[in-house]
Amino acid sequence: MKASGVSSAAISNAMRYSQTRMQVDLVKAQKEMDTGRVADTGLALGTRTAQSVTFARDLDRLNGIVDSNALVASRLSSTQDALGQLTDVAQALLGAMATASSGDMTDAVAHDSGNAALQSMTAILNTSVNGEYLFAGTNTDVKPIDDFTAAGSPAKAALDAAFFARFGFTQDDPAAASVTTAQMDDFITNDVMPQFFGTGWQTNWSSATDEQIVSRIALNEKTETSISANNDGVKKLAMAAAIVSDFFSSSTLSGEAKKTVASRALSLAGEAVSDLGQSQSQAGIIQKRVSDATDRIKTQADLFEKHILDLEGVDPYEAANRVNDLMSHIQTSFALTARIQQLSLLNFLT
Repeated sequence: MKASGVSSAAISNAMRYSQTRMQVDLVKAQKEMDTGRVADTGLALGTRTAQSVTFARDLDRLNGIVDSNALVASRLSSTQDALGQLTDVAQALLGAMATASSGDMTDAVAHDSGNAALQSMTAILNTSVNGEYLFAGTNTDVKPIDDFTAAGSPAKAALDAAFFARFGFTQDDPAAASVTTAQMDDFITNDVMPQFFGTGWQTNWSSATDEQIVSRIALNEKTETSISANNDGVKKLAMAAAIVSDFFSSSTLSGEAKKTVASRALSLAGEAVSDLGQSQSQAGIIQKRVSDATDRIKTQADLFEKHILDLEGVDPYEAANRVNDLMSHIQTSFALTARIQQLSLLNFLT
């Protein structure tokens, strides 16, 4: 009978192959221990893999909506804060005009109150969050409101041009002293209001769109999630502040005309407070819808997580034991390999 021998090189190669396999198995076992799920879904689930993939896809979609809703909620919260600030501006102008309409406020103070309202309103409406303007409608990358008090303002130029077109002189002309209450009231109604509630608003004041941002807040639910600078409350506040700022700057316009301006501004500021309050309520309703939708989606996501875990989950204790066993076997294998490599015929003969 012919004897067969086994060389140390053959044994060493077999050990290295075994080590490679155990190291691959160790990587998989460590992944399962860390994630709590099978390392190879297709191998572990077989024909049920498609079900797992479907659940994972739906879960990703739900989590994407949750993340989107967080951004929407942040924008709405900032919008609410801004609307509150606008209401404060309108109330401050309302108080000032109540005094001015009674004749107990100097022209300079009334003018300053109009200017302050315009500047505050402009700064608030041009607020941006995450690089997007809150009140720009869908035109989120463009500043929505021009500054009436800035040099070269088209809105101020249009208002001054309207006064000149109606009376034939500017409000700083000595002839402005002849403007009566009825004339000023008619001018504001028929010439000034169209600049705010007609095409003049978007020509001279606003770059915002009437169309609002529409967001998907659930798989089957969408809603408008922004407030435009083109809403009536903003227009009324802008008109009230603009006529006060512009016409109280004149030293020659008649006292009767200025009282008419103060009276109309008082009325407009009061309406602005009411309209802005309604806008706040609208934003609050949207916030509640977004919050409720997010809660429902998180509940659905938890169910999908449970289904996925039922399919792909592994016993964490079993996974940890498998890792420990593999590490122990690998260490033993390395030790044996090292001893085999030290064997030589010379050592055997001596």
